[in-house]
Amino acid sequence: MARFLQWDEKAGYAILTIDRPEALNALNEEVLEELSSLLRQHEQDIRIKTLVITGSGRAFVAGADISAMHGMSPREAKLFSLRGHEVMQQLADFPVPVIAAINGFALGGGLELALACDIRLGSVKARMGQPEVTLGITPGFAGTARLGRIIGPSKAKELLFTGRMVDAHEALALGLLNYVYEPDELMPKAEELAQSISKNSGVTLRLLKSATNGGCLGVGTYEAEMFSRCFSTMDQKEGMQAFLEKRKPEFRNR
Repeated sequence: MARFLQWDEKAGYAILTIDRPEALNALNEEVLEELSSLLRQHEQDIRIKTLVITGSGRAFVAGADISAMHGMSPREAKLFSLRGHEVMQQLADFPVPVIAAINGFALGGGLELALACDIRLGSVKARMGQPEVTLGITPGFAGTARLGRIIGPSKAKELLFTGRMVDAHEALALGLLNYVYEPDELMPKAEELAQSISKNSGVTLRLLKSATNGGCLGVGTYEAEMFSRCFSTMDQKEGMQAFLEKRKPEFRNR
């Protein structure tokens, strides 16, 4: 049973809450292992069409756990970083759309976790950044790669080189956030978006997620492959037939 994570299933989507508020939900080896285990456990569950990730208390994830890192040897630090890379990639590859609902601090490893999600929503209380340089280290969970892809290399380097935090409105302007809401609106809006996505065909969403990730990596023919696979599904036939008949489709995720 997970100690630091909560998994709540809804109709068509799930909510994963990182629940370590006394440490501002900081990521240590145990949290990473629990996250990896939960993602692996649910990645083939066709009932889940969207995943929402948030944090309990006043933080999304405040970062990797400095108290656990400060005494690491170079070898231990490398192993921790490699494991973090694996889990963030596992999240990025999770087969359905993933929404980050950022309720507070998303710093260091917390921002790296958010960057591995597909869509990021923020509370006006959100504070985001990669402050590792102020600790004498670099990001360890793929922040140097993903941040530049999302906001562009020049702005990414500014944030990485200064360690500066940005508030929710600057994050929105930079493209780090898709939308910003008042604190009490954040989760209802995240669930509303999850419900909107989950009305669509689950099998098509999985192919679309795969095609989008493949396209972002520059694999030009990958989209055509995912597109063609759709035509082997009942949902493609139902979706197009419903369009022609001017009715709502009844998708069955197959």
